[in-house]
Amino acid sequence: MVKFYTKSLFLALLAVVGFVRPDEKTNLLPVRTAENGGLFLPDGFEATVVVDSLPGRARHIAVNDNGDIYVKARFARDKGESVIALRDTNGDGRADIIRRFGGQERERAYGTAMRIYNGYLYFSSELVVYRYKLTPGKLVPEGPEEIVMTDDHAHGMHEHIAKPIAFDNQGNMYVPFGAASNACQERNRIPSSPGMDPCGMLTDHGGIWRFDANKLGQTQKDGYRFATGLRSIVALDWNPADQTLYTVQHGRDDFLMLWAGLYSPWESAVLPSEEFLRVKDGMDAGWPYYYYDQEKKKKLLNPEYGGDGKKAGKGADYEQPIIGFPAHWAPNDLLFYQGTNAKNGFPAHYKDGAFIAFHGSTNRAPYPQAGYFIGFVPAKNGVPASDWEVFADGFAGVDPVVNVSDALYRPMGLAMGPDGSLYVAETEKGKIWKVTYQGDKAKFGSAQLAQMEKRKTMSNIRTPDKVADNLDKDKPVLGSKVYGVYCAACHQRNGRGDSQRFPPLAESEWVLGDKNRLIEVLLKGLEGPIEVKGQSYNNVMPQHDFLKDEDIAEVLTFVRQSFGNSASAISADEVKAVRKTIKKKK
Repeated sequence: MVKFYTKSLFLALLAVVGFVRPDEKTNLLPVRTAENGGLFLPDGFEATVVVDSLPGRARHIAVNDNGDIYVKARFARDKGESVIALRDTNGDGRADIIRRFGGQERERAYGTAMRIYNGYLYFSSELVVYRYKLTPGKLVPEGPEEIVMTDDHAHGMHEHIAKPIAFDNQGNMYVPFGAASNACQERNRIPSSPGMDPCGMLTDHGGIWRFDANKLGQTQKDGYRFATGLRSIVALDWNPADQTLYTVQHGRDDFLMLWAGLYSPWESAVLPSEEFLRVKDGMDAGWPYYYYDQEKKKKLLNPEYGGDGKKAGKGADYEQPIIGFPAHWAPNDLLFYQGTNAKNGFPAHYKDGAFIAFHGSTNRAPYPQAGYFIGFVPAKNGVPASDWEVFADGFAGVDPVVNVSDALYRPMGLAMGPDGSLYVAETEKGKIWKVTYQGDKAKFGSAQLAQMEKRKTMSNIRTPDKVADNLDKDKPVLGSKVYGVYCAACHQRNGRGDSQRFPPLAESEWVLGDKNRLIEVLLKGLEGPIEVKGQSYNNVMPQHDFLKDEDIAEVLTFVRQSFGNSASAISADEVKAVRKTIKKKK
């Protein structure tokens, strides 16, 4: 169809898809057009859109032997139903039957896992791992829902408690328990707050526990602590080629906000690493005491424990990553590819390699947000190598990504189909792609990967230049300095949040409503489920009582009169009065 368009109409069409602006020059990288669902892929690969959107959106996915797709919804209905089942009945690659089931009314839907293991469909919320026995030929299982494991901790902080899962070949299930802190600080997310030593969180968090995959009703005490020193894990998979567990963990945040005297905005944007780790029994990755610096290629002491961005301390004693990916890319799924011999299997280059879904950053300002693509790590003799490739890009639809809300799609879930195809799910609309290889496998090589290698020059992938890529370069810094340091990382520069963990400030009833409630939120912090503009959120807003009354008044006035908001100012005297009231209640 494209050949029938005039040049101007063709450019306009691509502009709508999100890849080319009409005023751009023609010396751009080759693109994959809307026929691939808007994705950039290596030569010979094609993508089909299985479903354009899902009402509960999507996180992780699994594909059954008959091609049925199971999706972990990002949002559950009032009565649960957090699993979405999809079936293609006519073979056109698109889902034409969609059903919802599973989960319970009490579950926090924002969790993650969707795996098929030994004829069972396993999935999780933040606190519970469920399973159903799959019924042959049936899209929706007919048996009862079973609870395999429950996180029975009293979570005062609702961070990093998602429950990804992986299975080995011996009947074991691996479940991480994340730690709700950057570095086990005495006061979480408070500038210059020291880390606790020893860190008590490591007793029952900050690691991976191993459970019996076939035993019901378990809690953490029924498991075995398999590995420790891991702050936050969402991407987890078992590699059958070398019979080993792997993860890509989320590194810590907030270097600039908490330690502005030690770390520059650029260092806070690109450090510390998201670590691709081989996880063996007894492994210690070093959290909270150490982090990996991919620029220096070594583990360094965290500032909470006396580090200054240079001190290595005993960092070499801890597990070193296979690859240190740049900070904040948000690795949210990991899949070892085993489908090279299937009908639509990928070329031998992909055998035993690892696909990684980078969901994308939120806190890289004043530099562009990064991630938002599918990476691939080739294998050598069944073991992941130390180099990596861009496999699929174009999800964000814009470049640079200034605010996370600018990204059209954010890749999340990965699964392999019975024919060797790769399925990718994203969180913002619930779109799912099926990627197949249509070229000559015997001829696949570096030439077919060359254009994807050029994708590493895109601002959502490359390490930013300290000067040229600074979005505030040669521009006055608009708005509140306090907002830029303490608020923008979560709520974004445009005040729209990230649509998932951090709520919007624009047109928010919490911002425009009662002044005293708003002041109290900043002074005391806020945790637990809330609703903003009709959408539920369940995360932690740290207390900012360390700020002066004048600073709090300034930033709250800025928020109430920015992002399309129009509300009265807040004075330092009003902040002072609320602060006194809080002290009296203690």
